Amino acid sequence: MSNDKSEIERLRAENKALREKEQRGLRLQVSQKGAVSLYGLRRFPITFYADEWETILGKRDEIHSFITENKEQLKRK
Repeated sequence: MSNDKSEIERLRAENKALREKEQRGLRLQVSQKGAVSLYGLRRFPITFYADEWETILGKRDEIHSFITENKEQLKRK
């Protein structure tokens, strides 16, 4: 029984450490298929290939303007 309690406490501590690590912010990683995955915004990563990220990043000003123009209709977390 004592081993069960110590195992539960160890797992709780491990889970807490993992949650704190995730809350540190955004991180990038190369996926198994060679794409770029962005972690830290949602439960699952947002993954695009490099050329797709470059297209999105190239539209930064357009995306920002769109968000500004439509801010009354958009929700935020």
